[in-house]
Amino acid sequence: MSNIVIVGGGASGLIAAIYAKTSNNKVTILERNKEVGKKILVTGNGRCNYWNENITTKNYHSNNLEEVKNIITDKNKVEIMDFFNKIGIIPKVKDGYYYPRSNQATSIRNALKTEVNNLAIDIQYDTFVKDIKKQNNQFLLETSKGVIKADKVIIATGSKAMPKTGSDGNGYLLLKNLGHSLTELFPVLVQLEGKGNFFKLWEGVRSEAKLTLLEQGKKLATEIGEIQLTNYGISGICTFNLSHLVAKGLKRGKQEEVMIDFLPFLNINTAEDFITYFDQRNKLVANRSIEQLLEGILNYKLINTMLYLTNISKDRSWNKLTALEKTNLYNNLKNFKLEIIKTKSYDTAQSCGGGIPLLEINTKTMQSKLVDNLYIVGEILDVDGVCGGYNLAFAWLSGMLAGKDASKND
Repeated sequence: MSNIVIVGGGASGLIAAIYAKTSNNKVTILERNKEVGKKILVTGNGRCNYWNENITTKNYHSNNLEEVKNIITDKNKVEIMDFFNKIGIIPKVKDGYYYPRSNQATSIRNALKTEVNNLAIDIQYDTFVKDIKKQNNQFLLETSKGVIKADKVIIATGSKAMPKTGSDGNGYLLLKNLGHSLTELFPVLVQLEGKGNFFKLWEGVRSEAKLTLLEQGKKLATEIGEIQLTNYGISGICTFNLSHLVAKGLKRGKQEEVMIDFLPFLNINTAEDFITYFDQRNKLVANRSIEQLLEGILNYKLINTMLYLTNISKDRSWNKLTALEKTNLYNNLKNFKLEIIKTKSYDTAQSCGGGIPLLEINTKTMQSKLVDNLYIVGEILDVDGVCGGYNLAFAWLSGMLAGKDASKND
């Protein structure tokens, strides 16, 4: 019989506990909050985007991405889907994103918690783990409620993202004390702050856009979708998906710019195309100012922001604009360059870049290569995915592998 202790009752911790529990094993979850699954409840705007039909390594970042292939396998993906079916979750799939049919994150958390309770897994709430030592093949966990002994330990504390949910980076300290190293950390899936004094003009606008990330002027990545314009810069899923590369570049002292195309839905690729299109539109929609000519295409606040930045009065007519003004307007609407000065903090970040290196664990079992019977799962590892359920998917997969291996009694 093994006494297995899981530090953290989030996504990876809950599923690890379920898989670790057998008739021969005692499993205990140590949760620092008053409830488990706190971060699950806020994912997907409270709807919990818990999976994606395109779970591949292409949608993840890591310094050792090849190792992720041992975790994201077809066999493991099928098993996770079977698992959620068995605990009563019926998926609602939209554009490849999986949500519970109820559209409530509580459905996922409660289904997991019910399974934990049915298996008689002990959850100790309000229990903070201060330190972990290993003596004579046994772990000693110093907690806020005293010392707890364990034969095997699974670290599922989360990263530094969203510290209000309990993930404040304590897990990194626990693992460093056990001999593990740590790659550079930075917030990801996070908003970007730009350089400029005009943000109040476009604040609150949501717009379809194409974003191109430029590092030192070189194109790194492109995203298409909805962008949110804020009083500090930009937000939204497209922005979040670029934030890993932006944060990493800024840490290296690189110049990071996001080029925004506010007209990706129009077949316009050059200034000449732009002028031709609006020449024709001006004839079709006659007797309109430039603001009125654009109002059927873009949000008013965005129109006025772009006209302000181009130094064009909103009352001017298209025919009265000079060729240079038309070209400048084209550049602002199709190739608007926003210099990024920093990302928002861990407080608003959905995930964290960097973490415990994958080369320090066996990625087929999630067991540490440095400390026997120590397992590391979820967001604390040097793996982060783009928006779309990928980070939760990694939590389920890594937690399952750790739980299954820990359940074995050699």
